[in-house]
Amino acid sequence: MDRKLICKMIQNCFKQYYSDADSLPLNKEEMDTLCNKIGKIKCEEPNADLYEVVNDTVYEFLTN
Repeated sequence: MDRKLICKMIQNCFKQYYSDADSLPLNKEEMDTLCNKIGKIKCEEPNADLYEVVNDTVYEFLTN
């Protein structure tokens, strides 16, 4: 799984929720955690749509 792609998709997803995308509410550790979680989900469910996995994971992060 391309980590750079996943990180970029996470950033784009956060732009939907925050108007100031330059100040995303993530530090490096949280970004790593989200990337790892998305990669794990994709390995467990290879047919899952990456876009949906990223959106669901970011939404879960924001609501918890």
